[in-house]
Amino acid sequence: MTTGTDLNQNPVVEPTKPRLLQVLGPGLITGASDDDPSGIATYSQAGAQFGYTITWTMLFSYPLMAVVQEISGRIGRTTGRGIAGNLRKHYPNWLLQALIALLLVANVINIGADIGAMGDALKLIIGGPALLYVIAFGVVSIALQVFLKYKRYVSVLKWLTLSLFTYFATVLVVKVPWMEAAKGFFIPTLSSDADFWKTVVAIFGTTISPYLFFWQASEEVEDLKAKPAKEPLKQAPEQAKPANDRIRLDTYIGMGFSNLVAIAIILTTAATLHSSGKTAIESSSQAAEALKPVAGSFAFAIFALGIIGTGLLAIPVLAGSAAYALGEARKWPVGLDRKPLEARAFYGTIAVATALGVMLNFTPVNPVKALYWSAIINGIAAVPIMAMMMLMTARRDVMGEIGIPSVMRGIGWLATIVMAAAAVMMLVQLFI
Repeated sequence: MTTGTDLNQNPVVEPTKPRLLQVLGPGLITGASDDDPSGIATYSQAGAQFGYTITWTMLFSYPLMAVVQEISGRIGRTTGRGIAGNLRKHYPNWLLQALIALLLVANVINIGADIGAMGDALKLIIGGPALLYVIAFGVVSIALQVFLKYKRYVSVLKWLTLSLFTYFATVLVVKVPWMEAAKGFFIPTLSSDADFWKTVVAIFGTTISPYLFFWQASEEVEDLKAKPAKEPLKQAPEQAKPANDRIRLDTYIGMGFSNLVAIAIILTTAATLHSSGKTAIESSSQAAEALKPVAGSFAFAIFALGIIGTGLLAIPVLAGSAAYALGEARKWPVGLDRKPLEARAFYGTIAVATALGVMLNFTPVNPVKALYWSAIINGIAAVPIMAMMMLMTARRDVMGEIGIPSVMRGIGWLATIVMAAAAVMMLVQLFI
């Protein structure tokens, strides 16, 4: 047990080996929300087009995404501010505003694509008007964030992560040649095919996204507010070890869960769609529909239900991360622990971002095509944001005495370089 003191000098006892369900929180929710309907579409396309030879990317991306997300969580827990709050305090305003603008555009497009996929998935299951379902999902997502208390809201998000188990069920009902799958996972296969590298870039852009950084850091700040006995580690370094151990366990489990789901989706579509020659998949709902004649009604149904469950988890995270970023940049009162009237601009941003995503589905804009541009914006925005995060971790005026281990910082910079290379490749492919 580790003991500190609260503001009234009463002892604060934090277990060095806390119960798993108590530990899991921001990291688990962040990892699960990474497998949103647009991510499912990316993994489905990868499996359908390239089969098992693309699965090695998930093994390579796991340590990079896990470390970057742990750094995000540590920044929030150590400073008591989110990513945008630290950028506002320590870096030029023009840089902050440019990055926030990129994040907002990408998140709104992503919300629109995700809600559209959820509407299509429900239509596939029960029939009816997809656009009506789009509106309903938008209203439910806004209501969850605005009207639920923080603790209850986090509990709902944790339960929604169970929807991802549908993809483990799917992979179990299709015939996977496991030796071939293992070979593709452990032995990287490279290709000179431009489409192959576009898919690799898309996978990295999906697994390492800016909105995840902002969300996890801000949720660590929320946890501080919800538990007054805890203080920012910069002010209470005696709480650092148990806090950082919890963040690491939470994050590594969350990111591991995310990657296992992605692998299950790739294996499912590789074993069914790729094997039957159906390689042109553009959306998650299209992947679900294509599964029906190949893998049967059961696989189709659970795949489609997973799209709805993951969307209900991801949309609040996308809208919430946008609200945290904009609110911290504008010095608004922010936080899901606040009542709506106490943080009207914050909750208004959540509602407007979600509503704009809904409206995209009523325009001539193709959400799937828009998602391609969202991936490009995310890939470009991730590089300077990650670089700023890494620079923050080296500054004593930001982190105080609570530094980041050199190995972790090295992996963080490696992830930044990988994302920079991915962004360059995206731009090259765009203009070729």
